Amino acid sequence: MRKFNRSALRGGAIALGASLLLAGCAAAPQAPTGSEPAGSDPAAAPTTDIQPCIISDSGGFDDRSFNQLGAEGLRAAGETLGVEPVEVESQSEADYAPNLSTVIDGGCNMVVSVGFALSEATAAAAEANPDVNFTIIDDNQIDLPNVKPIVYDTAQAAFLAGYAAASYSESGKVATWGGMQFPTVTIFMDGFADGVAHFNEQSGENVEVLGWDVEAQTGSFTGGFEAGPTAKSMAETFIQQGADVLLPVGGPIFLSAAEAIRDQGDDSGIAMIGVDADLYETSPDYADMFLTSILKGMSQGVQTVVEEAAAGEFSNEPYVGTLENEGVSIAPFHDFEDTVDPELQTQLDEIREAIIAGEITVESPASPTAQ
Repeated sequence: MRKFNRSALRGGAIALGASLLLAGCAAAPQAPTGSEPAGSDPAAAPTTDIQPCIISDSGGFDDRSFNQLGAEGLRAAGETLGVEPVEVESQSEADYAPNLSTVIDGGCNMVVSVGFALSEATAAAAEANPDVNFTIIDDNQIDLPNVKPIVYDTAQAAFLAGYAAASYSESGKVATWGGMQFPTVTIFMDGFADGVAHFNEQSGENVEVLGWDVEAQTGSFTGGFEAGPTAKSMAETFIQQGADVLLPVGGPIFLSAAEAIRDQGDDSGIAMIGVDADLYETSPDYADMFLTSILKGMSQGVQTVVEEAAAGEFSNEPYVGTLENEGVSIAPFHDFEDTVDPELQTQLDEIREAIIAGEITVESPASPTAQ
C-alpha cells in the first residue's frame, strides 16, 4: 500500500473555511435508490489506493464559480471514497508548477488542475511523473496517457441563455464580454450570440448583440479576470449603449457588472446572466438581478473522474459535458419566473431537445469537438 505524507501535503494546502458559499449548479451523482451505504459492500470499495488533490488557478477557491465548483466535486468524491482531499490555492501563475510539485512530493496520486491556465505546468508534471494520474478542467491539449481532460460544450447551454436574453430584452440590445480571449471564454459568447440569432429567426425580431462578433471572432475583453474599475467601466459602456441583459464571462468580473447595474437604480430593469455556477445561489447579494446562469457541471465532472480513478478505471479519454449528459445546462429563472414570457420555458425545452437530437446545430471554434 502506498503511504501518503499528509504533513508535507498540508504544508502547501490552504484550507477552505466552512463559510465557503455553496454553488447551486449540477448536483453530484447520487447513489441508486436502494443501494447500500458507501463502504458496506466490499465489492464496491475502491480497487486502488488514492490520494486526491486539487490546485486552483489564480482566482482561488472562493471565486463562487469555477475553482469553487472543482473543489466541491473533489470533496464529494472524498466523502464517497472515505479519503481527505488536499486543496492548494494558487495566488498567481508562478505558483502553478511549485504547487503541483508540492502535492506530488507529498504523495498525491490523483491531481486535479483547475483551468487551462495550468496546462503547461500540468503537462510538465505529468510527463515527469507517469505513475501519477492528472485531470485538468477546461483544457484538452495535453496528449499524455496519465492526463484526462474535463471539458464542456458550453456553447450548447449558452445558446439557450442567448435565446432567453433576447426574449426578455425590452431595449432590443444585449451584451457579452470576457475577461480574456481564451476558448473557454469565447465559447460562452459564441453560443450566446447564436442563441440571440435563433430567437430573431423564430420571432422576426432584431435583437442586437453588443461586445462580440461571432463571424469575426472579435469583441470586448477586460484584459483579466479580476473585479475592478476596468470591468465595471465596460459594463457601464454597454448599459449606456442600451443593453438591458449583460453576460460577463470571466469569473469575478461579474461583481463589477453587478455594481454597474446597482448604480442604475432598482427600477433599471437590467438583468445579468451568470456563468459556471448558479450565481443566484452563490451570490445572494446580487440574486435579484440574475435572469439565469449558464452552468458547467464541474463538480459532477471532477467527482466522476476521481471516483473512476479510485476504481481503477482511469483513462485519458476526455470527459465532455453536454446538454445530453447534463454536463451543461442553464439555471432556473428564479425571481424572473413571473417576468419572462410564459411560453419561454416551453420554447427552451424544445430547443434543448432539438440540440440533443441534432436538429439544431450549435457550433463554436472553441467547442471540444472542434479542437
